[in-house]
Amino acid sequence: MRYSENLYKLPPYIFIEIDKKKRAAREAGKDLIDLGIGDPDRPTPDRILQFIKEDAVKPENHTYPIGRGHKLFKEAVIRWMKKRFNVELSDKEVLALIGAKDGITHLPLAYLNPGDIVLIPDPGYPGYIGSTLIAGGTPYIMPLTKENKFLPDLKSIPEDIYKKSKIMFLNYPNNPTSAMAGLDFYEEVVHYAQKYDFIIAQDAPYSEIYFGKPPVSILEIKGAKKNVIEFYSMSKTFNMTGWRVGYACGGEEIINGLGTVKENMDSGTVTALQKASARALDECDKEVAQIRALYKRRAEVFYKGLKSAGFNVLEPLATLYLWVTIPDKYTSMEFASRLMEEAGIVVTPGIGFGKSGDKYIRIALTVEEEVFAKALERLKKFKA
Repeated sequence: MRYSENLYKLPPYIFIEIDKKKRAAREAGKDLIDLGIGDPDRPTPDRILQFIKEDAVKPENHTYPIGRGHKLFKEAVIRWMKKRFNVELSDKEVLALIGAKDGITHLPLAYLNPGDIVLIPDPGYPGYIGSTLIAGGTPYIMPLTKENKFLPDLKSIPEDIYKKSKIMFLNYPNNPTSAMAGLDFYEEVVHYAQKYDFIIAQDAPYSEIYFGKPPVSILEIKGAKKNVIEFYSMSKTFNMTGWRVGYACGGEEIINGLGTVKENMDSGTVTALQKASARALDECDKEVAQIRALYKRRAEVFYKGLKSAGFNVLEPLATLYLWVTIPDKYTSMEFASRLMEEAGIVVTPGIGFGKSGDKYIRIALTVEEEVFAKALERLKKFKA
């Protein structure tokens, strides 16, 4: 029995190959240090766990959470967006999600017809291409280069491509490069979106993991809302990856399209988790600051360590990652394989995020500092 033709168009999921290599190495008795996982190593803060426990036992939270989000959660999102970005939102401009990935990967189903183009950053999250292909759309790759500060060159995109475009995916602070984007860049993007009538889909799960000036929201730009949807997540901000809670904010029409798809795909986000998340948004600024400080300290320590070990690593500005240039004689998969085999260190090859990433590896800051110290000792002995 054949799959859908759109499924056959999907590129190989390189992370499965990496996982196979990890399992084989461990079965062979290799002591691995895993710096490839972008999942917080610290648990969800105790205060948030207490919120979850309190709401989980209430019978009124045990029914289907049908709808576009519980009133308490959406109101908390509206307050948070106002407090954080000075952005005004209404109830119809907020949608609860089962994690940000839920919204990102369902958005193309709401807006694409055959022949429609989606503008996709490279390197970038694999879900952008995968969801575009499953929805029957055509990806157009926007290379992100160091020379352009890992921002897409908007002027280089042909007009005939813009005319066929329905969505442009963006992701700042950026995974995997750690790059940031400012309002000047976003204003330029909004200009193109309004001129050619496409959606800007800003994937912002790392909005609170920054090491200097706080990131901005595209929704801060006057008149941008009609063309913008932004995706936020409780995952990285609050160490809640396993609880799967996120939300989308933006123009009412865009939110309505995504909401209609989701109403036909799932029964909503767990009510108890929405209520606990509402309290976290309102009451847990201290915990967020502690999480941010942890990653800042780790980034500074490991960045300096890698530099002293002779690695060409970009200065981290945000996120949970370091983006490291590899020698020209290797592909990223070759270099990552050598690191695993010879140094016992697992990293993510840049090719997993697209062709523009093939001269880099990504290192996750999701281990304690003593593990970084052990990894650095191994890396100092590694001969590239």
